[in-house]
Amino acid sequence: MSRLLFLISLGFLLAANAFAQPNGKVQNSVVRISATDVEPDYKAPWNSGAVQRGVGAGFVIEGDRIMTNAHVVSNSRYLTVERDGDPNKYPASVLFVAHDCDLALIKVASPEFAKNVAPLTFGGIPALESTVSAYGYPIGGQRMSVTTGIVSRIDFQLYTHSSIDQHLAIQISAQINPGNSGGPVMQNGKVVGVAFQGYSGDVAQGVAYMIPTPVINRFLKDVTDGRYDRYVDLGVTYSKLQNPALRRFLGLQEDDRGVLVNTVIAAGASASALRSGDVLLAIDDHPIASDSFVELEGERVEMPEVVERKFKGDRVKLDILRDKQPMTVTIELGPLWPYLIQGHSYDVLPRYVVFAGLLFQPLSLDLMQAYQPQDLRLRHYFDFYVSEQLFLEHPEIVVLTNILADPINTYHSPYRGSIVHTVNDEKIRSLEDLAKAFAQPVEQFVIRLLGDGPPLVLDRAQAESARERIKQRYNVVREQNLIAEPPPKPPLPEDPA
Repeated sequence: MSRLLFLISLGFLLAANAFAQPNGKVQNSVVRISATDVEPDYKAPWNSGAVQRGVGAGFVIEGDRIMTNAHVVSNSRYLTVERDGDPNKYPASVLFVAHDCDLALIKVASPEFAKNVAPLTFGGIPALESTVSAYGYPIGGQRMSVTTGIVSRIDFQLYTHSSIDQHLAIQISAQINPGNSGGPVMQNGKVVGVAFQGYSGDVAQGVAYMIPTPVINRFLKDVTDGRYDRYVDLGVTYSKLQNPALRRFLGLQEDDRGVLVNTVIAAGASASALRSGDVLLAIDDHPIASDSFVELEGERVEMPEVVERKFKGDRVKLDILRDKQPMTVTIELGPLWPYLIQGHSYDVLPRYVVFAGLLFQPLSLDLMQAYQPQDLRLRHYFDFYVSEQLFLEHPEIVVLTNILADPINTYHSPYRGSIVHTVNDEKIRSLEDLAKAFAQPVEQFVIRLLGDGPPLVLDRAQAESARERIKQRYNVVREQNLIAEPPPKPPLPEDPA
């Protein structure tokens, strides 16, 4: 876009905002959230990490709670909340955070904050081509902004905060920029979504997304017991069955029903009930079309949406065809832990072991992004960890990620980026296994890595003699962190800052 066109567009935007001032009730309930966060340092995980600051939006709901995006408050050390017309910055704390659906609830301790604040209420799913308004503080502005747009698509989309979860999302043409995140999207005086992500640059123009109320309501219901249990999953992959010849081969009728189960994840809820080759005909008495859609509450939605609305411990009934014979199975739902390796982690300290200047860490998406490894074996283990069920042999994939250079490890650089297989012939299935192996009273540690090549051998006496030298040289304040725990946070003052 030329500079002239940009200025003209900006002029129209400013003019629109000048005439379309925020609704008074909404303006009173929308807040500006300032967050100071610390991003973990996966290359030196004993360090506290880099301090960053960001701005987002939120809105007050029932119980004087503030709803926002998880990515607005992730890894936060200090949060403040501001309201239009109030000069105070109120310290806030996180009540619940759901990284898999990018939602969070925060709370302001000061009783002064909630005075004269009307909580917003929720509506339903807006109709296609209907108009919605997005409220927030884009580009870090001090004054509230409102933009309008139309609902253009309702579909399953990747939630980029976790980078692995897909949920229902609504595409809108209203501008969503940094600072809009967490703000309400309104229609007829009710919240119909939470602004959370969009495209920019060459990817797409004027495409933004909001989290719809079915996802919001599920999150609010999940936390009523005082904790968040994450989304549940069937733990299967499946294919559509629209090919007539394949349908006849499987013994299906010409009724345009059914999808074919490809893989049943051994760590998933369906492991004991379904098999590869089963045909799913109905879920909770909702017929499954051959394109994987079902009719739910008068709308055609993808089959996973039925499971999306359930919780840990809930059951789902599946009508299936196995070896051309009809059957019914019932499955108790739960989260699918192997997928976590392929998603981002937040609000936890990186796990690691440092021994003889060698840094060992469990494989994860954050680790892959930090090191950008080119080793094909390592990339294969990451990419196919779930689909090839590699977690059965490796509940954790322990990687030698870095070497703190010292005379004791001078010749070990070729091993960097390798996966640990055994230590002294004991198989390493987790980071805890590795820590236990290094604690054994032996003279040497023979570390065998996946693939060809000689083992990596360490002398215990030399490792002990180099220990303090390496710690001081690289400021390694802690040689191990085996538990994924959040960093400590100080209590917040109750009075406005």
